[in-house]
Amino acid sequence: MPTNESKIQSTEIDSELAAFSTNKIIPPVIKRNVLIALACYPELMNTHIRFVFRQNLRSSVMQAQPVFKTLLTKKANWAYQINISALFRLTHTAIPIHQLPDPIMIGWIGHELGHIMDYESRSTMGMIEFGLGYFLSSDYVKRAERTADDFAVGHGLGPYLIQTKQFILNHAELPQAYKDKIARLYVSPEEIVEQVRVLEEEKLAKQREGL
Repeated sequence: MPTNESKIQSTEIDSELAAFSTNKIIPPVIKRNVLIALACYPELMNTHIRFVFRQNLRSSVMQAQPVFKTLLTKKANWAYQINISALFRLTHTAIPIHQLPDPIMIGWIGHELGHIMDYESRSTMGMIEFGLGYFLSSDYVKRAERTADDFAVGHGLGPYLIQTKQFILNHAELPQAYKDKIARLYVSPEEIVEQVRVLEEEKLAKQREGL
């Protein structure tokens, strides 16, 4: 089976990407970027995920949530929804979200899929506890966001994630309050760079051992 890296590199082969659309509902305008991110998560191949544009998503740009009624069924039937702000809101204007550079979108979506990987490891009661903790505790939010980033980095999306975080923190037209929130609650680009470096070193070490 192709590695995560080779899947990313072969994005021009649409037939390979199409396999990752199983049980997914994706707006056509972002489908390619979503599939590139999904290709790094073979564990989610058959997971039901709907990607939905929202006009009034104010507190965040993207948001991964379980479909609550499916949590009352067996695990194989769980479904998720990733809400995506239709507009990327700047200080004085806004642009359609799909006009962001492709690597930025891929990194952002990859992070949200990391949340779904986290959700998949939990029970129904664990998901309820997660929802309460995320709502009530900023420390819990930090841990949850770190976990999502860890999944993304571990699945080969580190370079995209770094670009996404740098894009947010260095964007002159993004509201400062939003950038402050990202800096306070999310893993820094520098830490992601270090995680990627360590993973690369570990991969090289394993390759040498296999010689």
